[in-house]
Amino acid sequence: MSDIRTMNKRDWKKVSDRQRVVGGIGTAFTYTFLIIMAIIVIFPFYFMIISSLKTMDEYRLSVPTLFPRVFAFQNYAEVFASKDLQLAQLFFNTVFVGVVSTALSLVITVLSAFAFARLEFKGKNALFAGLLATMMIPGELFTITNYQTVNYFGWMNSYTVLIVPFLVSVFYIYLLRQNFLQIPNELYLAAKVDGCGDLKYLRKVMIPLALPTLISITILKMMGSWNSYMWPRLVANDDAHRLITNGLRTAFTNAEGVTNIPVQMAAVTVVSFPLFLVFIFLRKYIMKGVSRSGIKG
Repeated sequence: MSDIRTMNKRDWKKVSDRQRVVGGIGTAFTYTFLIIMAIIVIFPFYFMIISSLKTMDEYRLSVPTLFPRVFAFQNYAEVFASKDLQLAQLFFNTVFVGVVSTALSLVITVLSAFAFARLEFKGKNALFAGLLATMMIPGELFTITNYQTVNYFGWMNSYTVLIVPFLVSVFYIYLLRQNFLQIPNELYLAAKVDGCGDLKYLRKVMIPLALPTLISITILKMMGSWNSYMWPRLVANDDAHRLITNGLRTAFTNAEGVTNIPVQMAAVTVVSFPLFLVFIFLRKYIMKGVSRSGIKG
């Protein structure tokens, strides 16, 4: 009997050791894969930064260097001193459009999500299904019709054309609706019994409980406005309303059509820096808001 127990202990130890080895190999493979993917993702940003610190002669070398031979910090000074770029005006236009469009979009998103989550009206489910169906259509297909519409209204080269066409986001409405559905309906019924109106209940109860999702929507909307390129280039490419993405595209190009790429990369680095700060300090709110909105269907 003692021999059988000894053999069983030895067998369990072998199995345990084998599982530990397999687990260690799996962990090593996982971390190796994650490190490789991280390098692939980070490398374009690294190349952007080192390019912004190179001279034009070094940038034009047939074999690119992975580290600047001489740090050309004057590229950043040229970005802020450039009269061609008008960095202050571009920043103002982009921030103004981003803040106004985000604020208006939040109002529309909150009211729409509340209506689909709590109010009862005829055709609610069919209307919501129709809105979700529009998410299957690529946004580029709406470009021609949107362009014809804003041109008919006379909105070209204005802040209105940069703000109004994209105030409604079906994805944001769906995201917030899912979060609202997690709030017990008994709270809403109790509030109605106490004489609380819909807007007051929305302001006092639902918005505080859904705050992480609202923060996520705010961040994503601001980042989308900051990175917008094609639509502003089509409808508002004049000096007074040009956004920062379009301004960088044509900046630092001389009469012969030669672009000073290192200086342009320095400008791109400056413009990207606020987005890096947003991601570093607010990424937990984005993940928390999205995760809380996907629990209940």
